[in-house]
Amino acid sequence: TKGIMGAAENMQAAESRIRDTDMAAQMVEFSKNNILIQSTTSMLAQANQKNQSVLQLLR
Repeated sequence: TKGIMGAAENMQAAESRIRDTDMAAQMVEFSKNNILIQSTTSMLAQANQKNQSVLQLLR
């Protein structure tokens, strides 16, 4: 039974490491997407600002 207990412990430890790795990968993906969203929002704001400037010149 010691062998079985050890195997079960090893299995749980391995599963925990896999889940930790998956979580880290998901956090990297989340951070990347967050940066992309923020940069896109910034670019749209700048584009809108330029449109407003052109409209003011035409008035």
